[in-house]
Amino acid sequence: MTDIAPSSVFETVESKVRSYCRAWPVVFEQARGSRLYDEHGRPYLDFFAGAGSLNYGHNNPVLKRALLDYLSGDGITHGLDMSTTAKRDFLETFRSAVLEPRALPYKVMFPGPTGTNAVEAALKLARKVTGRETVVSFTNAFHGMSLGSLAVTGNSVKRAGAGVPLNHAAQMPFDHYFDGQVPDFLWFERLLEDPGSGLDHPAAVIVETVQGEGGINVARAEWLRSLAELCRRHEMLLIVDDVQMGCGRTGEFFSFEEAGITPDIVTLSKSISGYGLPMALCLFRPELDVWQPGEHNGTFRGNNPAFVTATAAIDTYWRDDALRDRTLSRAGRIERALGDLCGEDERAALSYRGRGLVWGLEFADGERADAVCRRAFELGLLVETSGPHGEVVKLLPALTATDDELDEGLGILARSVRHAADGVAAV
Repeated sequence: MTDIAPSSVFETVESKVRSYCRAWPVVFEQARGSRLYDEHGRPYLDFFAGAGSLNYGHNNPVLKRALLDYLSGDGITHGLDMSTTAKRDFLETFRSAVLEPRALPYKVMFPGPTGTNAVEAALKLARKVTGRETVVSFTNAFHGMSLGSLAVTGNSVKRAGAGVPLNHAAQMPFDHYFDGQVPDFLWFERLLEDPGSGLDHPAAVIVETVQGEGGINVARAEWLRSLAELCRRHEMLLIVDDVQMGCGRTGEFFSFEEAGITPDIVTLSKSISGYGLPMALCLFRPELDVWQPGEHNGTFRGNNPAFVTATAAIDTYWRDDALRDRTLSRAGRIERALGDLCGEDERAALSYRGRGLVWGLEFADGERADAVCRRAFELGLLVETSGPHGEVVKLLPALTATDDELDEGLGILARSVRHAADGVAAV
């Protein structure tokens, strides 16, 4: 199925760098809740959610009302880092509903509109505070597409796009990388303690609790606690990249809460605005706030409409535990469905993993995963692949999706997997 002609403006004017539109070759026009609609009115159930930017669904009515009211009152749209009523409302709400109930002491920095802006600020701050250069990241990590973020990203294709050497970073094995055959952090700690290892004393360690682009690799809570303790012993700052997994994706507002750790620095973006508007935060312990005025800035760090929708999202969904409890309950629903699907044919060698409302279904190769996503699109479901070989089908439904929508999506996924299996058998 394709609605995009070879002579369309997308083909003739837009760069070849575009990607998602290649997998979903229709022209989308509207979106509500968990569905997008193409220009012919055909609905698509969205288990992609703007790569995790739409945790509360498309055009969430509560957030839309707050945004429209603000704009109709001539509220400030662009404010750099000036003080505005919209920013004040967000900071007060974020403090009272998110930080204080969790006893988190963080200062809030607005580094720019995207996740990679937040990561760059975190890396720069860690180096500034410690006076050291090296930052440790993990195998299959993804932290962004700007140069500093790419240096701590594992994917070779994305790294190759930099065009220059990516320095001042070192990679270590993520949880489960050796399938439990090697004790956690054995290699890392040996390098730290050996003056002949060649590893300069790191400024920080940056980690995702669930690696989204890396293939839905879930770090165990005990692994994260051990990592936090390792950082403490060796005086390295711990940065948790919660750009995709924060804002309730794993159940709690922050994905690291389950492990009971308090990172030194946290990055947030994607769903922090709640509405898909560009916004990012870099959070850090007060004693790390050593910035000079204007030392790190950006023209679009004051996106006031995003402050408005972010405030409405936090007020609506994070004043109590209802959304968290609902997300954790639905996690069991998805896990059971994926377990049943994987048990249908042991020869298919399917496996699954996830937390909250982020799940991955792993295939033997990327071709099978691609075939499943293509068939799902034909049946009206949007899902994408992840993992180093594109071998994992990634499920990111909106946290506000209904039970019926979850069941519908899981049903389409099952049909798509069976269709792909039949295609392989026919060959």
